[in-house]
Amino acid sequence: MAAATSCGCGLSLQPSTSVVAPQKIGTVSSQSTILKFPSTSASLKGLGVGKLEISKVRRTSSSRIGARRPISAVAAPLAPPSNPLFNADERARLAEEYGFTQIGEPVAEGVTLKKVIDSFPQEVFEINDLKAFKTVVISVASYSLGLLMIAKAPWYLLPLAWAWTGTAITGFFVIGHDCAHKSFSKNKLLEDIVGTLAFLPLIYPYEPWRFKHDRHHAKTNMLVEDTAWHPVMKEQWSSFSPIMKSFMEFGMGPLRPWASIGHWALWHFDLNKYRESEKPRVKISLAAVFAFMAIGWPAIIYYTGVAGWFKFWLMPWLGYHFWMSTFTMVHHTAPHIPFKGAADWNSAAAQLGGTVHCDYPKWVEVLCHDISVHIPHHISQKIPSYNLRLAHDSLLQNWGKNLNLCNFNWKLMKTIMTECHFFDPEANYASFDNGEDKSAVISTLRKVMPPTA
Repeated sequence: MAAATSCGCGLSLQPSTSVVAPQKIGTVSSQSTILKFPSTSASLKGLGVGKLEISKVRRTSSSRIGARRPISAVAAPLAPPSNPLFNADERARLAEEYGFTQIGEPVAEGVTLKKVIDSFPQEVFEINDLKAFKTVVISVASYSLGLLMIAKAPWYLLPLAWAWTGTAITGFFVIGHDCAHKSFSKNKLLEDIVGTLAFLPLIYPYEPWRFKHDRHHAKTNMLVEDTAWHPVMKEQWSSFSPIMKSFMEFGMGPLRPWASIGHWALWHFDLNKYRESEKPRVKISLAAVFAFMAIGWPAIIYYTGVAGWFKFWLMPWLGYHFWMSTFTMVHHTAPHIPFKGAADWNSAAAQLGGTVHCDYPKWVEVLCHDISVHIPHHISQKIPSYNLRLAHDSLLQNWGKNLNLCNFNWKLMKTIMTECHFFDPEANYASFDNGEDKSAVISTLRKVMPPTA
């Protein structure tokens, strides 16, 4: 997802049943999405592949600039004064280069996650059942409207109807997401029921996703351990077949906004990936999903034909995965945001300084229940989606200088999709097409994607 590193460790891959690679690029550097591939092709974690071991190597010092230098974690020694991220003018330059409105100052040594949590007003943690079910009404109404649009739209307007409906059904995922974090309702049984039902139209098993997602929050941007958008290790890459390398180039390049499909398929339906204590709940979720497929899909085909299944289910589902992949990718991937080994990793630096707030068109944020207001969610998963903006305002007031902020734009996506691929211990990320390594896929993508913010 062999190198000496400035954080004092190198990574080597030992292929096992599968290899791990990212959910999160080159001159640039990204969460809860990854692709995972079969063991026969030593793959990666975000795109899903084997097991990495950290071996100590000599530390190196480097004066490389920009996003290419890792940000010091809170528990690690402060970065040297030469670190360009301590310089406001350099941060502004890098923000312009990467498509950000602000790149945050490195989190100071001594800042703890508890200290950040304690800075929130208490009302951000309050669960309000009325507000929670308002999100359900918004999602059901907007999804129903989308299905009506698909039924009535002429063929040339179907892409717009699919875009709306795919975004609306993403709201179902966010509702289930809140349920999984126990921030939807005070009734925990109700949360499990609502979460399971919300995930059904997405063919997403609720409990398997919950178990894997919890690990992403506990190990955000930690080498080997994070389950979302982990960079590819050079040791892995050298063991890949030409076909697997091509697959990875497309999966982390032009098809990256749909990479969550691989994560969905390869992480959530295999009982062997779960502990014995988790398997009973996993089996219930799988049974619910298979029952929905056994009843829902034939019903769609019976009433609308195979073309109707394509129009009413598959295309909105692909729209959902666009947002699933894009949100998680943007939240944690940028050239200046480092992955760190366990010894150097610090939760406050990873959650506060390693998570990105991105503003999207207002209609997207409404239908997706502010999931893009993501930094407070990583500070505390107990904050309901309907309180995320209040929590974000608190962060801006108390920790504003440390926040990474951006608007959804072409330059941002181009940076992630063409630059953030390999793990680089000094620059954080290197591209599949970086001079030493050549990639026609990434080179072409770099040429055709506009550079505008």
